[in-house]
Amino acid sequence: MTYIEKKALDLRSLPSPEPTPNKKEYDEERAICLSLDERKNENYKKYLHAERSIDVDYLPIKLDIEPVSRCNFRCTMCQVSEWPKMKRARDMTLDEFKKLIDDQYGLVEIKLQGMGEPLMNAEPFFEMIKYARLRRIWVRVTVNASLLHIKENYKKLIDSGVNEVQISIDGATQEVFESIRRGSTFSQVIKNCETINSYCESLNLIKTKMWTVVQKANFHQLIDLVHLASNIGFKSQVFSLNLSDFGQGEWREKNDSVTVDKFLDIDSANRLIDLGLSLGINVTFWCVTSKYSSSSSKTVCPWPFERAFIASDMRTVPCCMIANPDVLELGIGKSFSEAWNGEDYKNFREAHLKGNIPLACQSCYESKK
Repeated sequence: MTYIEKKALDLRSLPSPEPTPNKKEYDEERAICLSLDERKNENYKKYLHAERSIDVDYLPIKLDIEPVSRCNFRCTMCQVSEWPKMKRARDMTLDEFKKLIDDQYGLVEIKLQGMGEPLMNAEPFFEMIKYARLRRIWVRVTVNASLLHIKENYKKLIDSGVNEVQISIDGATQEVFESIRRGSTFSQVIKNCETINSYCESLNLIKTKMWTVVQKANFHQLIDLVHLASNIGFKSQVFSLNLSDFGQGEWREKNDSVTVDKFLDIDSANRLIDLGLSLGINVTFWCVTSKYSSSSSKTVCPWPFERAFIASDMRTVPCCMIANPDVLELGIGKSFSEAWNGEDYKNFREAHLKGNIPLACQSCYESKK
């Protein structure tokens, strides 16, 4: 076994992110969600007992839903930075969101964010959260924290009933943060994090999680980032060790050049965990140290069989790692409800099961020898 192979095994043993504030609350909320709708409960049972196949007789249990595809940052590792005016398409309307939630009665969880910054369309965004939470669907969101101070967005976000708020912090200093998250103002982001965390504390709630995309520009700041998380009121810090290529070769080349997951050793990771414990911060790691394999139905990517990414213009994308219907879209011209068991999806599932992995998905799979 080589050093890299051994280290990969070690990294898989590191703690991975859990729902905020804890798995117990997540499980309890899911049980309530399932109890409110017999159709949802039966659908979930079908999902749990189903074998992965071309045809599925259940609706997806999770969705990534993109309210907006536009952003106010031009992050160096993100495809949005190359879109005209940092926007791919129109915003999703509240009525479109409601219909999607109503049609997809199998949902127990959604991530309400895609490539854009959802607080750029704050009021409809808050209403979307409320609509899903009325059905006790677990709602996780990601924001860049730059707009939390405007019109008390921080308060409206927490008061919406959202379950988890991931906040992207990719540098412990202004120089590093603003070099990665171009167009940002570090001091405002940090102030906004302090404000939302203070508001959560006043309500005796734990809702937020600091999320760092580790790369060459900030790799030297991992210890500083744990201290920063503590100083601005976070109880959880996630280090994400992988950069997506969005199903595009040019982005694979760009992000491979700044990826540093192979340089994080197990001792350094454990030191970060121990530091977190001493500061009251739960340090975890999001890393893909092993890729999917088409050797069996159990080792292929699970996304085609349980969830999807719905873009802001209501187009269906296979997953959040692609997150762009202009790269790969399923069920062109169809609603998601029509697409889920349509020919495109069946062909897509068959391609994964038979090892004919689509080009946009290949970076997530083991390379064939």
